[in-house]
Amino acid sequence: MSKQGSALKDAFANVFATSAILIAFVVCFILFKQVMGNPVNFEGGNPAGHPLEGNYLGIVYKGGYIVPVLMTCVLVLIIFLFERAITLSRAKGKGRLNTFVRNLQTLLTEDRIEEAMEACDKQKGSLANVMKAGLARYRDLQKDKELEKDQKILSIQKSFEEATALELPMLSRNMVIFSTLASISVLIGLIGTVLGMIRAFAALAQAGAPDALALATGISEALVNTALGITGSTLAIIAFNYFSSTIDAYTFKIDEAGFSLTQSFAASLKSN
Repeated sequence: MSKQGSALKDAFANVFATSAILIAFVVCFILFKQVMGNPVNFEGGNPAGHPLEGNYLGIVYKGGYIVPVLMTCVLVLIIFLFERAITLSRAKGKGRLNTFVRNLQTLLTEDRIEEAMEACDKQKGSLANVMKAGLARYRDLQKDKELEKDQKILSIQKSFEEATALELPMLSRNMVIFSTLASISVLIGLIGTVLGMIRAFAALAQAGAPDALALATGISEALVNTALGITGSTLAIIAFNYFSSTIDAYTFKIDEAGFSLTQSFAASLKSN
């Protein structure tokens, strides 16, 4: 992957992320108003009243206007779960990585560089991209009679480092969204909880008999926002840890394969 291609992909990723968040908010707000706030979900057909018994749409609606924000957090999380899963699946390429690396090592041992590069083209993963860059440099250095052996080894190591530096941003792109959602979902839910408790205590403070409807609405608002906030945060933490471990495994495999190729090249220099 070239630096120009990487820059274009970064720009597209930024546009995609911004658009996904805005669209998710619009969808969630429409669901909140038109579906959850539908009069059929409430006693007497009045959204300001009590939700029907067992009607969870109406119960969630009573959480107030913080609810669509929390729903947006969950929907954005789901969108980027699919985005990361698809991207990392493409980064893995075709077939098993261990098998690919073993085949590549066999080809290198037999000095079949062109066949190894063709195998990288067929694999089409991040590891294959890095290995192909190293193999291309490997082939050029085999023909170079002027550089010293140590200089050649350093050159191929640098080639691997540059190729890896171009691939890693693609692997870790949008991970910050998961870590951000893990933090802000709880905080937004807490804001909704506090607003609900304020409403509940205001109902208790009414002169004479407390306003039962306002009290129930305040408690519902507090509990619904707490539940949504904790749910969004929990899912985001699980997703972040899962994808982080997957990316670390890919990175380790890339480093391992690069080291193996460098060692093979060093061994071939010593044998010449």
